[in-house]
Amino acid sequence: MIDEGPTRRARATLARLVRCAGRVLGAEWRGIVVDPVRRLARRGPSGLLLAFVAASGVVFFHDIAQHPAGAVWVRRLGGVQADLPLWLSLLRTPVSLYVPALDLPVWAGITQLFLAFALAELTLGRARTLLIAYTSTLAGTLTARLMIALGPGWWGFGLPPEAGHVLDTGPSAAVVGLFTYLAVVRRAPVVFTLTGGSMVWESVAVPNLAGREHLIAVAAAIVLALLHGRGERLRTAVRSRLRRRSGPAAPPPPVTGRPGASLWRRPRRRCDGFRTSARTGSP
Repeated sequence: MIDEGPTRRARATLARLVRCAGRVLGAEWRGIVVDPVRRLARRGPSGLLLAFVAASGVVFFHDIAQHPAGAVWVRRLGGVQADLPLWLSLLRTPVSLYVPALDLPVWAGITQLFLAFALAELTLGRARTLLIAYTSTLAGTLTARLMIALGPGWWGFGLPPEAGHVLDTGPSAAVVGLFTYLAVVRRAPVVFTLTGGSMVWESVAVPNLAGREHLIAVAAAIVLALLHGRGERLRTAVRSRLRRRSGPAAPPPPVTGRPGASLWRRPRRRCDGFRTSARTGSP
């Protein structure tokens, strides 16, 4: 007679795994897709302002870069390299968010860019979306300068000086940072695996400067996501501690007058002249 105990346990374990995966995927679908779509239905097209601006900027700079003179000006306005002075790199970094890599398919990049900015704007708001996109890009730019300054070696962390002539990643670091931030905040393991895993695979398969900057953007977005919501809690804790150190609050001043009387009650008018004239009979 065949013992069906192990088979039943395996089936039960498989069923629990399937139910757990279903719950995780359902929660991720609601957090990443359903909630932003509901916010879009309430806010209308104005909720996609940053997404439209980012996509339009990429299309604009890509069209200009198709001409020789335009390519020169695009490189001067938004081309960031590690061998540039730091002040010039910081000045060009905001524009570099809209300068795509000319050797990559632009329409695929625009789709990813629009989707990342749209989901982030609807979920996080415009100010936080811009902060995360800029911080992710700036983290990759500054870390690349540090790698080149260290030079080759350092257990594979340093880079040769020739890497300083390579252009920065452009909007791709912002896209990676936004997707990673959303995945951590919304607890979306599938999106996080697709984003972070693809960046790790890119760095291993094609070890270049762009792959390293993408990894730095992922790390910066993870740190920002772990700090999400901590600022308000920190301010609340500081205020409560300051109140405890200052001692108990002073009691309010005693209310004078008859107990239970309202301070806002309107005083009653007295017509003494009319009463006097009524008693005396005078007109």
